[in-house]
Parts: sequence; structure tokens; C-alpha cells
Amino acid sequence: MNWNEIESLPKKIFKGNNFTPKKIGRFLLYCLTVFFVITAILFIYYSKDLPTPGKIKKLHPIESTKIMDRNGNVLYGVYGDQRRTVIDFKDMPDSIKQATISAEDKDFYRHFGFSLTGILRSVYYNLTGRTGYLVGGSTITQQYVKNALLTSKKTFTRKIKELILTLEVEIMFSKDQILGMYLNEISYGSNAYGVEEAAKTYFNKTAKDLTLADSAVLASLPKAPTYYSPYGTHPKKLEARKNYILDRMTSLKYIAKEEAEKAKAEKISYVPYKENITAPHFVMYVKEKLVEMFGEQMVEEGGLKVTTTLDLDKQKIAEETINWGYERNKKYGSPNAALVSIDPKTGQIIAMIGSHDFFNKDHDGQVNVADTEQQPGSSFKPIVYAAGFKGKYNPAYVLWDVTTDFGNYTPHNYNGNNYGPVTIRTALANSLNVPAVKMLYLAGIDNALETAHDLGITTLNQPERYGL
Repeated sequence: MNWNEIESLPKKIFKGNNFTPKKIGRFLLYCLTVFFVITAILFIYYSKDLPTPGKIKKLHPIESTKIMDRNGNVLYGVYGDQRRTVIDFKDMPDSIKQATISAEDKDFYRHFGFSLTGILRSVYYNLTGRTGYLVGGSTITQQYVKNALLTSKKTFTRKIKELILTLEVEIMFSKDQILGMYLNEISYGSNAYGVEEAAKTYFNKTAKDLTLADSAVLASLPKAPTYYSPYGTHPKKLEARKNYILDRMTSLKYIAKEEAEKAKAEKISYVPYKENITAPHFVMYVKEKLVEMFGEQMVEEGGLKVTTTLDLDKQKIAEETINWGYERNKKYGSPNAALVSIDPKTGQIIAMIGSHDFFNKDHDGQVNVADTEQQPGSSFKPIVYAAGFKGKYNPAYVLWDVTTDFGNYTPHNYNGNNYGPVTIRTALANSLNVPAVKMLYLAGIDNALETAHDLGITTLNQPERYGL
């Protein structure tokens, strides 16, 4: 549409009638009246069946989700029975209040239940697909309403009901009361609902005894309790989010920079993980996928029955094998071990062990080594040689296995010996390091990375970081 068309639009609207400021004013007043009437009708229509904010009701039954192996053996029950201890707002330390506001809703004390900029931002991202997933613009009040009075199901009608109840809650209660209700209501994972139960679950202390670092950890959890759980497989992500919240608290003038740095350096001791769980790394892998598909609340409380591809009998054999290998290799200083067994015909996971001991904190046992990026080590050598074979090199080509200085890097073989002229076939069969580095030099790092990607490797996407 050009400027002339825009300029003629009012005349089209008024169908050629004389177009005056008075008529424009009437037209705008008419549009505004229609908007408010439609809004009022929507509010009245959707308000009739809504629960009373003063009486918190459970609107749906809470039932545990069961994760089972392929034969129906229960591996884990994700229980939604809510362990909650309600405490007074005055018994909640300032640190948890401020950390929560910093993490979830920095303008909490300045808005009336919803953030217009947050809503517009979420609408923009959801319409344009900029993030690849649905984005919310929820305030603390909206989150409280959603968790205490509604469901987390993402529908247009639920958002209207949420807005109505949010306005009612904002009218009926003070900001301190709303924040207190939120902190008593929200899920922190591991069946811990409310800040008091979360403090007991993770730190074996009451909420009033939480340190600044403890509070930053708890404030990290409501965004994604499974993903950020101290008992989950992403401890470094939890640490990063905790530090982010501490920096936010600094920028919002809640704490001094020195306090934030001290809290970042504080060593946090968690209560040992006590849940009864079989094949823990696989179960957590499945649970994260379920949360991505159905949301945290459905997984915690929806009573799902999930049959997986795992074969418990083969899982036990895999665990015995890992234990045998771990004990055998301890003398070489190996602190960990992992295993994944996949059916090559279907891609189904038959057994998965992400570390030697899921409950071993000293070696980050809860990190799933099988599902996280690791140094490829000697397993990358066949890819390097394959890159060479695409060019002028072949398995009979001779490389010199002698000590070689590549400028800032002098590789050595694992046994410290060198073997002189060797064919690529011999070098690869014996996993010799020096010839492999020479092949990488000859084939070129870019060609090796291209070959890796051609073979289906989706990582190694920062070539500027890689060298021989």
C-alpha cells in the first residue's frame, strides 16, 4: 500500500461522504465501544465457571506418571502427590523473595498482574516462530493463577480465564500476599511444592535458614524443575542459571556485587538423592522428553503410563559389564564409564548407562555422559582417515611415525614409542596418534569436519576453535 492509498482510506471507509474530524472521532469512539463490549462479553462468558480466587481448589486429580520398560516393568514413578508446608510471608527470607522476582518478574511490584510488553513480546515470538517453541509472557500473579486455579494447558480460552482471575487476584490481595501465595504454591521439582518443602528436600533446612546461594538455586527451578533439578542431568546449567539470577539481583540493586560473588563461590551441599529409581539416566532422559512434549504439570500429575524401548534384563547385563570394566580400569585412573545399546534396525535404545554411579557427586554421576558432548578421542581417527581417502590417500599410503613438532603441538603415541614408516592401515589398526595427526594435517581440518558432518555428526560446529 502506497501513501496515496493510505491517504484515501478514510474516504473509502466513509464511502465518499464528507470526511471531517468529527466523523473520524465518532468512528474511533464506535470502534472503542465495540472493543469494550466484546471484551466485557468475553469476560462475563468465561467468568461464569471460574473458581473463586479466595478458595483454592484442585481442579484435576493428581496421579503419578509411570515409566516402564518394554515388558511392563516399572522403572520409575513420577509422583505428583504434593508435599507442601504453607508458611507465613514473614518467615520467608528476603533472599528468596528477591531472587524469585529477579528470575521471574522484575516488575512484579509495578504492574497490575500482567506485563503488556511481555505479552506483546510473546505474541511476536510465537507468531514469527523466532524461538522454535511457544513463549510465555507470564507474571508471578499469572503463574500463581495458572498453578493454583487452572491448568497449564496452552489454549486461547485458558489464557482469557487466566487474565480474568489475575485481575481478580490483584484486586483482592496485596502484592506481598500474592508473592507469599506463589512461593507456597509453586513446584520446585521432586514432589516439593512451596519454598518450605523445597528447602527441606534439597538442603534439609527450613526456608528461613536459606542462604543467598540456596535461594538463587531454588529460584532457578520453577522455570523447568526437571531440567534444572539438582538431581537431574544438567548440574552445570543449574549453576549457570543460579549465577545469572545472582547477577540479576545485583543489577536490580537487591544485593551488592560482593555478595553475589561470594554466593557464586559458595559450595552448596544437597541432601542425597533418595528416590527409588531403576536405570536412572535413561529414566531422566525419557522424563525430559515427556516434559518437552506434554509440559511439567502433566508429567508430574497426569497419570501417564509410558512404555519405553528399554529391556530391563539387558539393562542389568549392561550395568554388570560397566561395573566390571570400571573396576578393571580404575588402576589407570579412569573415574567413569558409560554405555548405550541401540537396536541398529530400529534405533531403539535397549540399555543406557550414563555414568558408573548416578549417585556419585564427586564425579558428576548424574551427568549423562552418553547424551552429552565429549572429547571424541581416538574414535575420531577413522573419520580423519576417511577424509584422506576421499582425496589422494589410501590404506597402503605410508606415514612416518616419528616425533614431530607441529609448531605449538607435539603429539605422542599412547605407549611413548615411535615405529618409523607405517601404512595407514597399520597406524589405524594400532591407534597410533602421530600418524593420525599427520593425516589430519594432510587431509585438512575443514575436510575432516565436512566428512564428520556427512556421516551424521551434528556437533563440531566451531571450526575456529579446532586445531591439530
